[in-house]
Amino acid sequence: MGHDHEGQRVSRRRLFAGISSLGLGSLLAACSSAEGTATVTTSTGASVTPAATTAADLTSLFDGAGTCKLTGATTQGPYYFDADKIRSDIREDKQGVRLRVAIKVQDSETCKPLGNAVVEIWHCDAAGLYSGAEAASTGGGGGNPPGGGAPPSGAPTGAPPSGGPGNGGGDMADLTPTDDKRYLRGAQVTNGDGIVEFTTIWPGWYRGRTIHIHAMVHFGNQRVLTTQLMFDEKLNSAVMAKSPYSEHAGRDTFNDNDNIYDDSMLMKITQEDDGYLGVIVFSADSDKDGA
Repeated sequence: MGHDHEGQRVSRRRLFAGISSLGLGSLLAACSSAEGTATVTTSTGASVTPAATTAADLTSLFDGAGTCKLTGATTQGPYYFDADKIRSDIREDKQGVRLRVAIKVQDSETCKPLGNAVVEIWHCDAAGLYSGAEAASTGGGGGNPPGGGAPPSGAPTGAPPSGGPGNGGGDMADLTPTDDKRYLRGAQVTNGDGIVEFTTIWPGWYRGRTIHIHAMVHFGNQRVLTTQLMFDEKLNSAVMAKSPYSEHAGRDTFNDNDNIYDDSMLMKITQEDDGYLGVIVFSADSDKDGA
């Protein structure tokens, strides 16, 4: 698949640029109070619809993915906060292998697409650093992560006490950012097909964790799913051999010895042009009744 839809992403960035000043809380309130697709009034007085528009090639990738099994929840890790970035391209100036992430959110009981859900993702850069917490994620004086002890060699772990995916998650307090950087963090609103798309880079690694992306789904002003996305190790190895990842040597944790990894977290990855496309379906408990 090519990048014929690059112009579509540009127009979407303009759309989200108009509402980014609202903050996540205001966006959630707008989505939860609206019938159908939420319309939000920006600080300039303009009315915009913040739901993602998705290329047909993405929609077709989810055909047949009709499982309603509840997606396993896990910890949000020590470095989550509301980054106030409503956007699809979250790369900022970070270098790395280009990665498109497409997520379809559906209700775990009905299997129907969950429109007007807010999906956030965040992850480290090629050197293992998190924006908003660079000092802490390098052990450079940022202190211990909230909700737990010091991570191995000063690097973040994000690992819950019980390990593995389950119905818990979100067991750590939200971070108070210690710097003003916001790379590799962003949020979008699902469209009528329950789909959002992000443009980012393949994550790097840090000690004690396999390569991963954090994700959180909000619906009706509630956090209904906190989970993580993983990658096939053959692809991880191929990407880590490239610059700038190859400058960060000594990776110690892989899928088979990570205490959170689960096969259900693996994205379906295909190669495209200068990078990769990863897709996954989330089945979220939208009414939080445990089903």
